[in-house]
Amino acid sequence: MKVTIVSIGDELLIGQTVNTNASWLGKELSSLGVRIQEVLTISDDPLQILRAIENTESDLIIATGGLGPTKDDRTKKVLAQYFEMPLVLHEPTLKHIEAFFSRRKRPMLQANIEQAHLPEGCEILPNAWGTAAGMWFHREDLSVISLPGVPYEMKGIFTEEILPRIKERYSLNALFHRTVVTQGLGESFLAERLSAWEESLEQLNLSLAYLPAPGIVKLRISSFRGAEDESLIEGKIQELHSLIPNLIVGYEEDTIAGVVGKMLSHMQATLGTVESCTAGNIASKMVEIPGSSDYFRGSLITYQTALKTALLDIPEAFIEQYDVVSEEVALRMADEGRKRLKTDYCLSTTGIMGPSRGDSKDEIGTVWIGIAGPSGVSAKRFSFGDIRSRNIEMATLAALNLLRLSMMGSKIERLG
Repeated sequence: MKVTIVSIGDELLIGQTVNTNASWLGKELSSLGVRIQEVLTISDDPLQILRAIENTESDLIIATGGLGPTKDDRTKKVLAQYFEMPLVLHEPTLKHIEAFFSRRKRPMLQANIEQAHLPEGCEILPNAWGTAAGMWFHREDLSVISLPGVPYEMKGIFTEEILPRIKERYSLNALFHRTVVTQGLGESFLAERLSAWEESLEQLNLSLAYLPAPGIVKLRISSFRGAEDESLIEGKIQELHSLIPNLIVGYEEDTIAGVVGKMLSHMQATLGTVESCTAGNIASKMVEIPGSSDYFRGSLITYQTALKTALLDIPEAFIEQYDVVSEEVALRMADEGRKRLKTDYCLSTTGIMGPSRGDSKDEIGTVWIGIAGPSGVSAKRFSFGDIRSRNIEMATLAALNLLRLSMMGSKIERLG
């Protein structure tokens, strides 16, 4: 079965509202084995809605939005016109709306009563979370489901009303997939290294998707034959461990901070950070993890150069000699931080995030990351780019990955 997701609303097109509905529906439908043909975002213009229906090549359209009580909510009337169904009062929906307002001790307006007028002949999908009922239109060659645009209402109707019907009415091979989280090599370099492995997946009718994000690349291996390919996919993942052993961080929704946290907990080791250019972002990632107080001691934020002297006792002359963004300063920061925070490991960051160079002579995007641990002190230089927010995130993830590799016993130089 092929599905088109249509998100309706001017507020989506101008960026006033983020379209989370489409991504959520895509994930839910894909897990059932449904193939998403396309995702459209269109205005409230009736002609746009009609065009989306008439031009579809899908078996099913799921549309969200345009079912509210205001004049710009036009989806219901457009669908009633397209399927040639008159709007009639639906008593169960009216009673639900009356009870909805009664519980809240609010007056019910005529516009709300109009929401109970629904196309005669469509399948009504009750909305226990709001006043706009969902609708399922059936035709021999096409079905259209219309849902409210409010995310929690849409999710509720989909989960309670639509999901059981889809499972009952359609013969689907559930999608089975596994996701491998990698860090340390960009998407294009990773694809080049894995080209032969990727070809072997195609021969087995398995699909591979590269899902890049700042600092990481996820590899999603999928099969539309369901769990029968589980052992096959697991075998291909084991091959990955031989091809890119140091690049694999985790699986599915694992984060680098979560993986590092588990490693520290398992080793009964502690961590601290001394952060300049990341300004506490590494610490923030760590404390988001429940139970992180067992292994994370704290952070010293030495954002200004003077604080590196005041808090870490790094002489001004030393900083002037080597530059505030340098291997030598990163090493001293990590070493002094480990002593003061009394931790097994300490990460340090010093860099130029932009748009200006600050006290450094180096290029914007340059970051030195230091790590002090039981086996000594090391540092690595990174060049990230000229986008400040991205540089902070990239430096944070790179620092945590250095720590991961260090705890694995890998050499820092092997990081891509």
